[in-house]
Amino acid sequence: MREAGSTPATLVLSHPVMPTETHHTRDTRRAALICTVIVIGLAFDQLVPFWGQTLTNVGLWWLLLHWMRRAGREEKITLIACLGYATLGECFLSLVWGMYDYRLENIPAFVPPGHALLLMLGLIVARRLRDWINWFVPLASAPCVLLLGFTGMDTFGFLLFAILILCMVFSRARKLYAVMFVLSLTMEIYGTWLGNWAWRPVVPWLGLTTTNPPLAAGVFYCLLDLLVVTTTARLMRGYDARVPAGALAAQLK
Repeated sequence: MREAGSTPATLVLSHPVMPTETHHTRDTRRAALICTVIVIGLAFDQLVPFWGQTLTNVGLWWLLLHWMRRAGREEKITLIACLGYATLGECFLSLVWGMYDYRLENIPAFVPPGHALLLMLGLIVARRLRDWINWFVPLASAPCVLLLGFTGMDTFGFLLFAILILCMVFSRARKLYAVMFVLSLTMEIYGTWLGNWAWRPVVPWLGLTTTNPPLAAGVFYCLLDLLVVTTTARLMRGYDARVPAGALAAQLK
């Protein structure tokens, strides 16, 4: 039986595990551009009156659509799936569940493409790291999760961390999840520090406490990526039955 989170070899960036110099340079430029756009975009959204969020919306959507226009079939499926799942997830977590609130009490239009760009960044970074990162991230974060939980500051972290461990054990894309856990936490800290969004101190429905942001907030991004890579693998097998299942996830495990 194929493990959850497996996906064919060509997903997203469509080149071998050991990229050529051309691919290496392209990926480096993409990673730098993604980081720059997210950092500047979030600052614009918070610090520039009226036009800040509009400029950020236009910038992130233009960048994503520009790359999608040149992308292959599988990369397009991946990015579209990420946009769809991210939009549904944001509406549920923020507007329905009420776990966090954005500055203008809406779902900014830059959020779904931001998720897709962050996934691209995670795949670029994950391919360049060795396997030690797979379990280093959860082991390094475990003491902080336990400390915050037992002191009552973030009891929600126990549940989130348990989900992370399940993802790491039962999915083959362990390296991607480890990288996304760190990248998303970094973005969460930056966004909440600026004031783009804020997590509520008590999780609705569950009554669990949490920090702003939760230390294990990256788990939500891991679940998003699991859905995306699984959906892409299933759809690509419908296009080409010869596509091997699980090759990229094996690269990232």
